[in-house]
Amino acid sequence: MDWFGRHRRPLPWRRSRDPYRIWVAEVLLQQTRVAHAVPYYERFLARFPTVHSLANARPSTVLKLWQGVGYYSRARHLHAAARVIVRERAGRFPRTVDELENLPGIGPYIARAIAALAFNAPVVALEANGRRVAARWWAERGDVRSLRVSQRLARRLEEVLPAHRADQFNEALMELGETICRPRDPKCARCPVRRHCRAYALLDDPGSLPRSGKREPRPHVVAAVIVAESGGRYLVQRRPPTGLLGGLYEFPGGKVGARETAREAARREWTEEVGTSAPSLAGAGVVRHAYGHFTVELHIFRGRVSADRQPTLRREQRWVRPNELMRLPLPRATEKIAEKLGIGEPVVRIGIGA
Repeated sequence: MDWFGRHRRPLPWRRSRDPYRIWVAEVLLQQTRVAHAVPYYERFLARFPTVHSLANARPSTVLKLWQGVGYYSRARHLHAAARVIVRERAGRFPRTVDELENLPGIGPYIARAIAALAFNAPVVALEANGRRVAARWWAERGDVRSLRVSQRLARRLEEVLPAHRADQFNEALMELGETICRPRDPKCARCPVRRHCRAYALLDDPGSLPRSGKREPRPHVVAAVIVAESGGRYLVQRRPPTGLLGGLYEFPGGKVGARETAREAARREWTEEVGTSAPSLAGAGVVRHAYGHFTVELHIFRGRVSADRQPTLRREQRWVRPNELMRLPLPRATEKIAEKLGIGEPVVRIGIGA
């Protein structure tokens, strides 16, 4: 903690012990690197400075503001939990881990992070950085992703948790893992606690710990997408509110079957989703994108629908002009399609790695 006091980075969520701001930051950081999270955090707080303002927002507005950081279930859970806090607690945050875990989308780590950082509760919030530091500190050779090993490390850290300083201890632990005790090439020579680190004392390469199981390759999806235009407007549809990319808008389309071409899949998907025979389709190239847990290869087809052949739209479907399209919450792959075809203004990305 002495080292942290001298070397802590001036991150925006460290300026306040407001549980709302800590909560937003921890949700962002759960799947997003610090450098990428900072501009999104600042933009989110500028638009929703309080839990009341977030609770009163429309879901599509929240999703649009989240666009670019992915894992959209995080934004949906933030919104849902904000509404619970306002509706059932008059905007006051729970202070205990058990109460926090009862909110939508708040699991053990985020509950402990809020409790420790906002209310100085005597708990350890153990995420990837903290697990790595603890595993090297005690030369833990088990898989740190397993519940058993993770709980063992948490208990050991709680034994050395200083009284009344849980907030500083947790932040120092995270900072050490983020900046010094890194996943690869740890900076042991600069580590303030290396003399007591078992991995440093026992191993030629302290970075060989922690050990983890082999990662499964990411699934690869091949799909066909139909960009249909009618009178200067484009047909889009909203995905179901829950699940993968829930609540976001995209062009009609779907997976290419094992025994069909991309064009055949496009025509089939149009009939299934729109309810009419597909218009004449022209190939418009391919867009590839890598999400956190799968990759996609989208075969694009353009079509034109005449005024006298307008389909009867479902509730989740709508025709939009290019400027309207770019105001909707869109998956990154759909943004790429719009950019490739010159539909709407180019999307300005915030931060790095978007």
